[in-house]
Amino acid sequence: MPLPESLTCVLCSAVYREGPSQYSCPQCGELGTLRVSYDYDRIRASAGRDGMANLPFRDHWRYLPLLPLAAGRVEFPLAVGGTPLYPVPGLRKALGLERLWIKDDTANPSASLKDRASSLVLLKGRELGRREFAAASTGNAGASLACLSAALELPCHIFVPETAPRAKVAQLLIFGADVLSVRGTYSEAFSLCVEASDRFGWYNRNTGYNPYTVEGKKTVALEIAEQLGWEPPDTVIVATGDGCILSGVWKGFTDLYRVGWISRLPRLVAAQAEGSQSIKQAFDGDGTIRAVVEDTLADSISVALPRNGVMAVQDLKASGGCAVSVSDGEILEAMALLGKTAGLFAEPAAASAVAALVKLADQGEVPSGERVVVLSTGHGLKDVDAALQAVDPPEPLECSIDAVARRVS
Repeated sequence: MPLPESLTCVLCSAVYREGPSQYSCPQCGELGTLRVSYDYDRIRASAGRDGMANLPFRDHWRYLPLLPLAAGRVEFPLAVGGTPLYPVPGLRKALGLERLWIKDDTANPSASLKDRASSLVLLKGRELGRREFAAASTGNAGASLACLSAALELPCHIFVPETAPRAKVAQLLIFGADVLSVRGTYSEAFSLCVEASDRFGWYNRNTGYNPYTVEGKKTVALEIAEQLGWEPPDTVIVATGDGCILSGVWKGFTDLYRVGWISRLPRLVAAQAEGSQSIKQAFDGDGTIRAVVEDTLADSISVALPRNGVMAVQDLKASGGCAVSVSDGEILEAMALLGKTAGLFAEPAAASAVAALVKLADQGEVPSGERVVVLSTGHGLKDVDAALQAVDPPEPLECSIDAVARRVS
């Protein structure tokens, strides 16, 4: 199996070997995210995409030859990955786009894409000798780790800001996690989780901090490529907070390219909320990640200081892509649009990617024949309060057929 050949800092290019306490670059701190690389020539010689045809499209362990695990086979109690890629004809018609797909990762066990990262981090942590796990989260990453830890009978500790949506906190509690509700922001909860993990020897799953979160999230790109017959889309639109999913998508496509399974690469679009757009500002500016004041209802992408921001900006530029910011109002409109045209219920963060597509389409930035994939990263039931802002709740009516007739006439 392709154990990492190296872990390289995105800031100073220092190279490290993997280990149970090797997260970000010690010289550069938390923004010194580490890139995982492999012996791609060996992978190319030992594995081929044709072998995928003999495996059921059930989960993302079908891509084990491209994942950083020593095991030659994985037995996992829940099916992670293998999510549908929908052609969404109603949304295509509404936006005037002929070749548009939604990759629906709400079909994962905890109803978010984060399960891809959590499942890999749990197995990698066990491989490195750890038996207790931790994460800071606004909800989805924590719910994911709690869900999959429960399935593997492993203890976990989840640090959340006290403003985390109740539905997501409910998931954590139902899955039996030790929930630490922090009086502070997500960034403060993140730092406290890092400190606690160091002190108590927990394996830290934090997004943009543990290098294997990107490796898990890259499997969504591997699936998209396979589902489109190994012909990558022209554009992939990704809701972006810490930037880890975006980097995962780019890593997935570039890994496929380096082993010869695809012949070209897509461009990426980072969708950011106007109230949390540090990565967009860095991309449009000098590339430096600077903290912003978080102010958006899209809690899953509400991040003051993106730990994976440097890598995300580098990847966005390498793809020839762009960053788009959308308002909370545009996000709510996109939630309703996706629901009524495609039958898909996305939380605000996931809907931000649809909102970005709407904005690009309106500006003529997406040709009608371009092949576009939008990621739906989290289910709308995770934030019902926000969803109710996107629609007009019905007024109660009398329980009579005449009242119904007046209502529908």
